[in-house]
Amino acid sequence: MSSDFFYIVKWWLFLFGLGLLFLPLTTILFNKFFDKGYIFSKSLGLAIFTYLIFITGSLHILPFSRISLFAIVGMLLVINIFVLRKINIRFTKKELSIMFFQELLFFVALLFWAFIKSFQPDIHGLEKYMDFGFMNSILRSSYFPPTDMWFPPESINYYYFGHLATAFLIKLTNIPGFIAYNLMLATIFAFTVTSAFSIVSTLTNHVLKLKRASFLSGILAGIITALGGNLHTIYAFFVPYTPAENPVPFWQLKFLPGGLIGGDWSQGFPNSYWYPNATRFIPFTIHEFPAYSFVVSDLHGHVLDIPFVFLTIALILSLFLIKKVSYKITVLISLMLAIMYMTNAWDGIIYFGLFIMAILLLKSEILKINKKSSKIKWFDFLSRVANKKIFIKEFLKLSLFTGLLYVLFTLPFNLTFKPFVSGIGILCAPDFLTKIGAIGPFLFETNHCQRTPFWMLIILYGFFYIFAISFVVKILNLKKPSTGIIFTLLLILLSTLLIAVPEFIYAKDIYPAHYRANTMFKLGYQAFIMLSLVASFSITYLFHKGKRVIWLPISFVLLTLILMYPYFAVTSYFNNLKDYKGLDGIAYLKTLHPDDYEAILWIQENIAGQPVILESQGDSYTDYGRISANTGLPTPLGWTVHEWLWRGDYSFPQSRLEDIRMLYEENNVKTLELIKKYNISYVYLGELERDKYSNINEGKFSNLGKIIYSKNSVKIYRIK
Repeated sequence: MSSDFFYIVKWWLFLFGLGLLFLPLTTILFNKFFDKGYIFSKSLGLAIFTYLIFITGSLHILPFSRISLFAIVGMLLVINIFVLRKINIRFTKKELSIMFFQELLFFVALLFWAFIKSFQPDIHGLEKYMDFGFMNSILRSSYFPPTDMWFPPESINYYYFGHLATAFLIKLTNIPGFIAYNLMLATIFAFTVTSAFSIVSTLTNHVLKLKRASFLSGILAGIITALGGNLHTIYAFFVPYTPAENPVPFWQLKFLPGGLIGGDWSQGFPNSYWYPNATRFIPFTIHEFPAYSFVVSDLHGHVLDIPFVFLTIALILSLFLIKKVSYKITVLISLMLAIMYMTNAWDGIIYFGLFIMAILLLKSEILKINKKSSKIKWFDFLSRVANKKIFIKEFLKLSLFTGLLYVLFTLPFNLTFKPFVSGIGILCAPDFLTKIGAIGPFLFETNHCQRTPFWMLIILYGFFYIFAISFVVKILNLKKPSTGIIFTLLLILLSTLLIAVPEFIYAKDIYPAHYRANTMFKLGYQAFIMLSLVASFSITYLFHKGKRVIWLPISFVLLTLILMYPYFAVTSYFNNLKDYKGLDGIAYLKTLHPDDYEAILWIQENIAGQPVILESQGDSYTDYGRISANTGLPTPLGWTVHEWLWRGDYSFPQSRLEDIRMLYEENNVKTLELIKKYNISYVYLGELERDKYSNINEGKFSNLGKIIYSKNSVKIYRIK
């Protein structure tokens, strides 16, 4: 436990230093923020630093090494010293106290989730092998794009910028990757809590001018965004619906025996409630949210992008607070849109939309409504937009400027990336269009008419919209809405659009029955984040502008329901926090595959670079690919379905399946041909290889190379 705490403190200190390095720039960007945007100095530093590593590595200017990292640190330090000399930064005692509180909040949140993770730290199951494999491959890379550890010599054809950011922190801190994986999860949790705090406390302070309310509103935002679920937890009070894939309205189920108070719970409260059902409630779809992500612990793109998402939202809010479009901030937003695209593509598109909508408002006169006006002139606003040529010219100029920068910033990534979305599907297309099949990028597929019943949407998003709609009704008669209120309305509008889009279109991928799952997943995830901010601010606003006697019980009941979720999820996934294991993410191998564990540690110590190692191949979400994932050494083929998705055609992985079998089972001549074909330098023989290839021809490897590692069931051959 003491070693874990040492790693946590060391990791935090580096993040603290990164934040201090970018604090001068942050103070300029977020001058109107409640806290001067203090917490965003960390995420801004992480974003810019990682992008500099990415661009210098992609252009082969600097290798990805600690020396290069510290060289970039020195360069940025000089720049920030120059900035400090140009501006006079002074913080009041009040601002310093807020910054101290935020740093403390960040550290406590980091420590809290690292502690939770220590009860189940295994980098095993779901997407973890993929995410850890990307990180390890990047760590072994000198330049970019990094090699796909499951399909060499091709590069990773996925959104890996967030994995690069993690690898950067690993290399900077010199903390082992199997520890840092879990620290990064805890870091993103801490970013979620503190970033939500900063945005909502700023909104509250701007609108209500109340310091205590701002703090409470910010804390509420951090809790809801990082730990909140949805109203699906109401099913914990009813007899379970079966099967889990076919949910029914809770009012059609029997209430648990005895009622809520003083009843007989012997039949099991909370009725064996299964927390993943809240993210798979709509059949054939996925609708996850941050709390679920933190529990299941996949360092996937949608999770790694959370700090950058909050930073982008904060930058756009900053524009609203200064009431004009700053070209300096626009350049930075363009960079953030590019970073989000390279981390989790949908997010770049979503927040480009938010920025365009923000420009629409900022360049119009909606923020300058006459104080004598009795109501917000929404229709007058639309007429102004339509009739002002100067406005249209400025709007188009800014949109084009942002778009061009976005393309420029993503160019190094897009030169090697091939999108695996094959078109935009139209749900419930009429028969005459399904007979045509496709028009340009638009697809009209038969039997593709999934629609979500409205009651299901209420279960998933009802908590947020109860407060959001009440807030909208409350502010309709305002004579002059503040920019904070208009920004909140913008978040409500965009979130609603994101929830609605999967009911009409979907991005076509390889999954037949779950064809709109990824679309709903990526759009709904961002809607949840934005609506969490909206709900937190709305609750505070309604408490101060409405009748507390009404909103207190409503808020208590609804908050209780959504905050029951982490209790169910954490106790289930982390085994009621009974067995402390520490932060070592590969320690599970000591029990599950002990011989592989020792071999992996040996490989990490003794094999440099990225030579190809042959290991057994298997289906996605299995233990196959464990050597490549845990070391970063590429193997001819890893998880089949994943490579099928990334390459867009099953023929790519299929062509290698038989080759791998022959490499283990066929004669020397054929083996030598395939070794040359895949440029194999090492051959791994372990328990899984012997189980899968019953006719394994081990003797031939002694002729083709020599044993460099042999312990128990594992042998590693180096090919001559």
